Amino acid sequence: MTKTNDMTIGNVGRKIALFFIPVLLTSALQQIYSFVDTLIVGQGLGDNALGAVGNMGSLMFFVFGFSMGLTNGFAVTIGQNFGASDEKALKKSVAASIRLSAIIAAILTVVSLTSLKQILILLVTPEEILNDSLKYGYVIFAGVVATIAYNLCSAVLRALGDSRTPFFAIVFSTVFNIVFDWVAVFVIHTGVEGPAMVTVLAQVISVAICMRKLRTIDIIRPSREDFAVVRATDRTLLKNGIPMAAMNSITAVGCMIVQYFINGMGVEFTSAYAVCSRYLNLFMTPAQTAGQTMSTFTSQNFGAGKIDRIKEGLRKCLVIALVSYVIFGSAMVFFPDLLAARMLQGSLQISLASGVLRRCGIMIFAVDILFVIRSCCQGMGKPLVPMASGIAEMVLRIGVIALFVPRFGINAAAFAEISAWVGALLMNTIAYFYHISRVGNGLEYRVSRKRAFHYNSN
Repeated sequence: MTKTNDMTIGNVGRKIALFFIPVLLTSALQQIYSFVDTLIVGQGLGDNALGAVGNMGSLMFFVFGFSMGLTNGFAVTIGQNFGASDEKALKKSVAASIRLSAIIAAILTVVSLTSLKQILILLVTPEEILNDSLKYGYVIFAGVVATIAYNLCSAVLRALGDSRTPFFAIVFSTVFNIVFDWVAVFVIHTGVEGPAMVTVLAQVISVAICMRKLRTIDIIRPSREDFAVVRATDRTLLKNGIPMAAMNSITAVGCMIVQYFINGMGVEFTSAYAVCSRYLNLFMTPAQTAGQTMSTFTSQNFGAGKIDRIKEGLRKCLVIALVSYVIFGSAMVFFPDLLAARMLQGSLQISLASGVLRRCGIMIFAVDILFVIRSCCQGMGKPLVPMASGIAEMVLRIGVIALFVPRFGINAAAFAEISAWVGALLMNTIAYFYHISRVGNGLEYRVSRKRAFHYNSN
């Protein structure tokens, strides 16, 4: 059997560090690719093309965020079974995850491709960039299957404590992405559809690398019988997967409404906001990684009934999030003009992006902490509060942007983000202390083991 990483034993700090570092490098490479992709598009095709690609961001998050939340939710169940050393349940969970993911991939592909143009029109996409947004979007959404396949493979590997294989996969795909993006734009002169094609091909490479490793892990290799539909298995997976998927998509709806207001201001504002979104995603990476680490660490230790390790792990992941804030929040507050000028050419666009970056940088600690605490709740198999917090984020984003945009313009987007982060953080913090106290008293854990017994007996 290929070695897995049991996070229920050993030094907590060392286990978290060994898992965190490869995941951080993986996420950083993904964000670096996204950053370089934006840079290549902006410098090679101009600010309008950059705006067209950036305009797709919230819609892509809606679709891909749903699939990522779904597979991450599946991974919580897989991680709990692994932590409980239940090989039979583990194989059934993996098989059912594959089957359910395939169904979701087919549905998302059809829906996204057939509704793309109408959604972009509803988002008041400027005429100058509508055609490029469509070209980019059709290619990206045609590759939904590859994206979901990678999300599932990497989520299963992380649930088993393997964060290195997804890292190696992203190393290869990132190099491929950067090299051939440059070739597509500067040599072949394809336009925005070239980088989109390269992105899909890179995902296929990542899937192949992860699949090669998964085939060597005996304890998760399902038999034909394991693929038989078992309602109890599907319910358990969907109980964790659907709320996490819905949380991401609900959050994306709020982002799409923000994009709607930004698009209504003009293409210069769309381009500036696209750059701000790129930087926010990049600078959130360490805290998001700490959250992914916390989810895996919590799910395994919750399955093993080791609650004190969950608390200790949370403290260490919060330290990572706060260090991330000090470093990247400072960059956004003190050097926003320099950051904006790296990807934008127009002085107006640079000025607009700088204002949003500075304001978000002051409060980005809220979302950094949110990633960790929310992931801990999800790892304990409590996805409903995070989903409810996603609804709160959406309401706050929409309410604040609608109320403040007439007075503050594009800076209202910064206020919308900050209010969403703070509101969601408060909800998830309350939920964490409630559930961890019940777990500590044995209430939640006894219920979870009773459910697990019923699930395995089926």
